[in-house]
Amino acid sequence: MLGRERSAAAASSAKGRTIDIGWLLDTDKARFIWEEPRRKKPSDPSPTHAKSVTLCPSVRDHEARTFEVPCPIDVRLAFRKDEKGQPALSNLDGDMSAIRGKHLNQMLAIVAPREWRHPNRPVIQLMTPYVFLSDEPVWMTQIEPIGRYRADPWPGVMIGGRLPIHIWPRPMMWAFEWHDVTRPLVLKRGEPWFSLLFETMDPARPFRLFEAERTPEVIEHMQGLSAVSNYVDKTFSLFKTAQARRPARLLVRKSQPSENEAPAA
Repeated sequence: MLGRERSAAAASSAKGRTIDIGWLLDTDKARFIWEEPRRKKPSDPSPTHAKSVTLCPSVRDHEARTFEVPCPIDVRLAFRKDEKGQPALSNLDGDMSAIRGKHLNQMLAIVAPREWRHPNRPVIQLMTPYVFLSDEPVWMTQIEPIGRYRADPWPGVMIGGRLPIHIWPRPMMWAFEWHDVTRPLVLKRGEPWFSLLFETMDPARPFRLFEAERTPEVIEHMQGLSAVSNYVDKTFSLFKTAQARRPARLLVRKSQPSENEAPAA
């Protein structure tokens, strides 16, 4: 009986304990352009009625568990075909662009046409240094910004994804499927770029998001999963290997916590 009581107590303790989720920047250059992931702000922060949508418990819980990543750059991109008929991109701001062409090209890539989901809808990717990780089972979903009205909508859709960050922490991509190639893609620094949702084994457990250290253990584990899609299909088949080779601890909180650390959700 005593063993069962201890097991029950341990389960109860784990159920109420906050889950730690870390984020870090896997880069040593221009780190200041990449802002901290931030909790989604209520669209109506100062309700004047007791029955305001903002005060709905389900809305409040949803927004408290939704995070946004701001766009790091200002750029206006146009899709075109080069002299050989190959897909290409143009920076419409030219010499007045805030970002130099060389550095934009290092961030930006056009996916090979044979890998597009539709022959007339180009797919582009912007590389980011954001990495998310946890020492407990956590699945993260990356989607288009939630609940944000855009007066000038993007000419296509962001391609989302879902992955287990406790075993598969990797730099995030921002992938975009361009539906209307006659319209430019306008990205503005500081505006919501994509949203993040986190799933845990117990949906009721609170979690907190903070900046993590890029430790040697994290770097080594990330090297193991780096570029594996170039060698195998269905990389999810490698999750068991990643789990088996994962150190007992990957998440180490950065020594000087950010002032904007997100409290427990």
